[in-house]
Amino acid sequence: MLERLFQLVILFIVIFDPLASISVFFVATKDMVAKDRFYTALLSVFVAAAISFSFLIFGQNILVLFDTNINDFKVAAGIILGILGIKMVLGETITNIDNAKNNSGRAIAAIIGTPLLTGPAAITTIIVSVHDYGMPVTGLAVAIVLTFTVLLFLLSSKIYKIFGVTTIQVISTILGLITISWGVKFVKAGFGI
Repeated sequence: MLERLFQLVILFIVIFDPLASISVFFVATKDMVAKDRFYTALLSVFVAAAISFSFLIFGQNILVLFDTNINDFKVAAGIILGILGIKMVLGETITNIDNAKNNSGRAIAAIIGTPLLTGPAAITTIIVSVHDYGMPVTGLAVAIVLTFTVLLFLLSSKIYKIFGVTTIQVISTILGLITISWGVKFVKAGFGI
């Protein structure tokens, strides 16, 4: 179980990509007072958690509702992960940071919560992971990653001073390659290869 949990934690770190989100969070909240930054960090992760755990619990029912099966969903998840990985490798952002700069804490939290943390890749991966690994292990992995994410947000100023933008971008690029490989794995599993 620990090996599966570790694999899922790594997978969700790659997919949730808190390093990309921390960039948006840092730029969008750098002029806020500490209390507002704290509130925005917690609200961002709360939005992501609400969406993640909704799909964790009800995801299989969504497959039934839309008359699809887990293999089709794996292929779809693999394609989405491949696209996300390519964007990460090329250094493209998912959301325009400039649009988030002048928004309220709630608006920033909504943008970071979804689509940055819990976009289509995270949602599809949660549904596939519940099917393959079970709800408890998947839920624990998501909770660990979201806890890690909120800590990163709260320490974003210090992280940027220590590592700088270039280091964070290099790490994000490496995570992008891992995301592409998981995408390929999901597509192969969906086709039974």
